[in-house]
Amino acid sequence: MKALNDLNIFVETARQGSFSKAANSMDMTPAAISATIKRLEGQIGFPLFVRSTRSLRLTSEGELFLDKTTQALATLQEGLDQISSARGELSGQLHLTAPSDFGRNMLLDWIDEFIDIYPNISIKLELSDSLTDMYSKPVDIAIRYGEPADSNLVILALCNQNERILCASPEYIASHPPVASPADLTAHNCLCYMVADSVYNKWTLTCDGKREQVIVNGNLLSNDSDLSHRLAIKGKGIANKSLMDISQDLIEGRLVRILPDWDCGPVPLYMVCADRRLLTPIIRTFRDFISKKCCQQRTKVLATF
Repeated sequence: MKALNDLNIFVETARQGSFSKAANSMDMTPAAISATIKRLEGQIGFPLFVRSTRSLRLTSEGELFLDKTTQALATLQEGLDQISSARGELSGQLHLTAPSDFGRNMLLDWIDEFIDIYPNISIKLELSDSLTDMYSKPVDIAIRYGEPADSNLVILALCNQNERILCASPEYIASHPPVASPADLTAHNCLCYMVADSVYNKWTLTCDGKREQVIVNGNLLSNDSDLSHRLAIKGKGIANKSLMDISQDLIEGRLVRILPDWDCGPVPLYMVCADRRLLTPIIRTFRDFISKKCCQQRTKVLATF
């Protein structure tokens, strides 16, 4: 499999744009990466990169070769995965990104269960509320709230019926004025967060066809949505959260729903990838597992309302 290994090194070097970065990513030395690329260029008969002391870029032949190599490696991996799946032996690595709150409070435990079932699969998880560029980053799949604007992405539903709700701790509710209408939110400490430098402080609520938008304020702002979750549990204010993120806290009584008759809007949960050819048996199996977990969790939390 040395030839396949050389091709994988070439693809990773092209992704990283640097011998040293590729070496760090693949636990090799820059000299070993350079030697592999030189050997590969000798075998195929044309240069893959234009090198200088400060930069590394693909030649025109290298760009074409990268495209075909990526497709070929994906096809080979899919074949290996299908054989392993047929034998009940799924194996390989899955690299995914997910929102910080969902990742920490729900997904991490589910991944732990998944690995127990499929011990030959390793998972690399990145948590971020920023949208990952699926075309330039070496990520297999991304879990996202809301349908992506990029129609070229492959979209797989995880929980179509997920929604936003207002919540606070029982302690906060007991020690602050009641919230009887959306307008009452302006008198409360509302826990907001930022996405791509935009503050999510315009909360839109609907009830029986009536729509109200309230601009809320709070004494702490973060770019990590999990922080508003944690502050709500500590009794610091009111949060506007995905039901899936806070479902276990609602079930166990750490958080209570506020304005239950008002709808804060849908926030469906999706899994996306850059190309349908990348939907390996590992990804499909993982998607089915997480989708089932989401359905079970939603049923449990709705039973508490």
